[in-house]
Amino acid sequence: MINQALNGHHGSKLAVCLASGGMDSCVCLALAASKGRQLAALHISYGQRTQRREQEAFLALAKHYHARHTRIITADYLREFGGSALTDPNIEVPVADLSRKDIPVSYVPFRNANFLAAAVSWAEVLHAREIFIGAVEEDSSGYPDCRESFYRAFNHLIREGTRPETAIAVQTPLIHLNKADIIRTGQQLGAPFHLTWSCYSQNDLACGRCDSCALRLRAFAEAGIKDPLPYR
Repeated sequence: MINQALNGHHGSKLAVCLASGGMDSCVCLALAASKGRQLAALHISYGQRTQRREQEAFLALAKHYHARHTRIITADYLREFGGSALTDPNIEVPVADLSRKDIPVSYVPFRNANFLAAAVSWAEVLHAREIFIGAVEEDSSGYPDCRESFYRAFNHLIREGTRPETAIAVQTPLIHLNKADIIRTGQQLGAPFHLTWSCYSQNDLACGRCDSCALRLRAFAEAGIKDPLPYR
């Protein structure tokens, strides 16, 4: 479904790209651009610990890829709800445990559904036909809203909840790649990894200890490529 959609004909070349500023969303932007899509880059801040640094990374990536439209919006209610180490200062960001089987406390409850709802609203206004998101199921922290089945269901929701003439599909081109393959793909596409930010806890030098840093460091090591970011 995903590859057919990426390579198929579309009535509009404009695509909304959800981007956090991390390495996965960077490669997702690179893939969309490589397929000739005009980019409407969307970043959603939700009161996360590294909100400022992620916004900087997002703006740098949007500029690099000459996004036709660029938006930063807020979903601060996710911080008000709490329940995640990324949004609640009373919950410590845990040290990485990549062998963990349960869902970690860094999971922000139903975050991607909130992000996609905003992206669909903007896509419908812009008459865009696609929404790109750098979700990864195979090699991630195990978040339930990063599963392919979730995006399949969300595409059905879009069809049910938009105008009859609207045709928007969520594209997840990284969903079955491991992180090392994402790095290799990004390198082939000239992705500017030096502009990205992955750390869950720090805004200056990446901690190197959280799940996101650990996954990133392992990916670069397995890909045999030097990570351009400095770490504490």
